[in-house]
Amino acid sequence: MGNNSIKKTLIVAFALCIVCSVIVSTAAVALRPQQQLNQELDRKTNILNVAKLYEPGMDVESVFSEEMSARVVDLETGEYTDEFDPDTFNHFEAASDPATGRTLSGPDDIAGLSRVENYATVYLVGDPQDPSQIVLPIRGQGLWGLMRGFLSVKGDGNTIISITYYELSETPGLGAEVNNPRWQALWEGKKIYDDKGDLSPEIHLSKSASGENEVDALSGATLTSNGVTNMLQFWLSSEGFGEYLARFRNGAGQGGAQEADGALESEGA
Repeated sequence: MGNNSIKKTLIVAFALCIVCSVIVSTAAVALRPQQQLNQELDRKTNILNVAKLYEPGMDVESVFSEEMSARVVDLETGEYTDEFDPDTFNHFEAASDPATGRTLSGPDDIAGLSRVENYATVYLVGDPQDPSQIVLPIRGQGLWGLMRGFLSVKGDGNTIISITYYELSETPGLGAEVNNPRWQALWEGKKIYDDKGDLSPEIHLSKSASGENEVDALSGATLTSNGVTNMLQFWLSSEGFGEYLARFRNGAGQGGAQEADGALESEGA
């Protein structure tokens, strides 16, 4: 066939597509384990970062295993459960499973999630019986899409240490400023709840923040600021980690957490 033949052109184009498809598919399959390792490393880096334990060049895996303890929490009771392995439990998958998740609607879904898990993994810094920090996964709708991140709280279950987001699609220079270190520094020392002892979080973003439950809203990013407030109001309420944090606020950092771990040990025995 001549080089100008339509038939030859189509054959060459088809063969090229097949070869390229095989190469791309093979690369995707071969690199998948490495991609999963990189995703896991990134998750651990973000957790260490929000806990203010990350330093450039550090051995993330080693520091994470030494400083962090993972536990799966039953969000309804606020107690630990041994029903799931914290190293492999995926709360995103749990949210979509009818057996481990639930549907939200109307005023219950202020974070815009539609479905949420009944169990979630938390990360404890230091002694698991009396942690110095508790790292909680949080997520909710921003302006352009879902925002996923971590919130670090002191062992008193009420004082914020830091907040960070590892996945977002907010506008650069506006909503994306949630990951600006200067803005994140404003969170340190802020209180989640008031002194009433209930499970209703008071922490929120405000244009004129002055109280211990207020953080400066993002300039020019009202909807993103509202999204941050809504996701915190959800995850720190009884719908999320409210019952769990109440155990620490009531002195259960030593008592209640130990009882929960003791129950797990008894069941294991």
